[in-house]
Amino acid sequence: MRPYRYYDFVMAGFVTVLLCSNIIGAAKVASVGGFVFGAGVFFFPFSYIFGDVLTEVYGYAKTRRVVWAGFAALAFASLMSIAIVALPPAPDWGNQEAYATIFGQTPRIALASLIAYWAGEFANSFVMARMKVMMDGRSLWMRTIGSTIVGQAVDSLIFYPVAFYGVWATNDVMLVMVSNYFIKVGWEAAITPFTYMIVNFLKRKENEDYYDRDTNFSPFTLKE
Repeated sequence: MRPYRYYDFVMAGFVTVLLCSNIIGAAKVASVGGFVFGAGVFFFPFSYIFGDVLTEVYGYAKTRRVVWAGFAALAFASLMSIAIVALPPAPDWGNQEAYATIFGQTPRIALASLIAYWAGEFANSFVMARMKVMMDGRSLWMRTIGSTIVGQAVDSLIFYPVAFYGVWATNDVMLVMVSNYFIKVGWEAAITPFTYMIVNFLKRKENEDYYDRDTNFSPFTLKE
C-alpha cells in the first residue's frame, strides 16, 4: 500500500460535494425558463466526477473506501438534521419553521437518499473499472459518460420512487426523475474536459494508472 500525495484531498472533495449537494441543494426547487428542477442536480454530479477520477487513477478498491466514507458522512448529516429539527426550540427563538424548512428531512427521504447514493456510486465505479480493463485504458470519455449513465440511472430509479411514490402523483415522480436524470448526465458530459484535466494531472503527479484486473468488486469489504 503505497502513499499518495493527493488521494486524501480527492476524498475530502468528494465528501464535501456530496454533503453540500444533499443538504444545501436539496432544499430548493429552481425554475429556469419555466423548467422546474431540484437545485442540487447542478452540483450532485460532481460526486460522480470525483468517483470517476478516483476509479480511473487509484482503482476500484480505493474508491470503495471513499464511497463508504461518504455514506457514513451522509448518514450522520441526515440523522443530525432530523434530530436537531426535532429538538424543542427555546421559547424566544422564532426561527424554528424556517430552520425546519431548510434542514428538515423526513426519514423516508433520508433513507432514499442513502440507498440511492450507495447503489449509484458503486454501480458507477464498477462500470468505470470494468470498461477501463475491457478498453485497455483507451477512450476515457466513453468510460466517464458510460459509467455516469449507469450510475445515475441506478440512483434515480431508487431515490425518486422510494422518496416520493404515494406522496407525489405518479406522473410527477416520473417527470422529475427523468428530467433530473438527463440534467445530471448532460452536465457531466459537458464538463468531460475538466475531468480529463484532473485525471491527467493526478496520473502524472501520483505516477499511478490503476487497472482493476484482479480486484474483488464486492462493496462489502474495505480490503485493498
